[in-house]
Amino acid sequence: MSEVQAVYDRARAEGRAALVGYIPAGFPTYEGAIEAAKAMVDAGCDVIELGLPYSDPMMDGPTIQDAVHQALVGGIRVADVLRTVEAVAATGAPTLVMTYWNPVDRYGVDAFARDLRSAGGAGLITPDLTPEEAGPWLEAAEAHDLDRVFLVALSSTDERIELITRACRGFVYAASLMGVTGARSAVDTGAPRLVRRTREILARDGSRLPVGLGLGVSNGAQAAEVATFADGVIVGSAFVRRILDAPDLPTGLKDLRLLTTELATGVRSSAS
Repeated sequence: MSEVQAVYDRARAEGRAALVGYIPAGFPTYEGAIEAAKAMVDAGCDVIELGLPYSDPMMDGPTIQDAVHQALVGGIRVADVLRTVEAVAATGAPTLVMTYWNPVDRYGVDAFARDLRSAGGAGLITPDLTPEEAGPWLEAAEAHDLDRVFLVALSSTDERIELITRACRGFVYAASLMGVTGARSAVDTGAPRLVRRTREILARDGSRLPVGLGLGVSNGAQAAEVATFADGVIVGSAFVRRILDAPDLPTGLKDLRLLTTELATGVRSSAS
């Protein structure tokens, strides 16, 4: 079984949602990203997403764009991302890479899958890759026992959701907001409907694949709200902002731990 789905299933058995945290590899430095991810795991993240920095992050908001720019200026390369995966996966938390497709295609799809698996990675989240264009990746993921996570959106038709969910392994990523990523002051009102529709379609196919909700959660209250209707709460920009706003890395890591603890408490509140 997928190690990511196993974590989701364990959280479900505990009566709570899983907490999934994102940080770009190489941000604020190569070593700093590893420290940040380990701090997130220690404070309660169940799954880590490591962003692969890319020069044209068209779906990312200004917070993540700033972080990715810092990583690229710092000289981060794909080999460094894979080394980061290895260090973070050693914590025992399933570690996914979130990446635009171009860097994987340039690296070589099967070679990337092989090296990601060798580093202990659990799979890929590919926001700009559609199932229709994913043939080589689906084959490589199957060959190297990797999860493949695609996104469904508020604008997705039922037919589209069915196509996407059938291509997924690990979990389905429900993007609850239209537009670019970024923390929001409230959870989008369409989010519960999107999760419900996705679950209904999965159930028709006899699948218990979990549904994680991402794009916008920034505090414990929002995490608790999302945990009442989704299997996973995915947080990115709020974590990145803690590092960006800190005067130095130790302060940023302290703030990161505090936020993670708040979010972890939130996703667990529905179990009490």
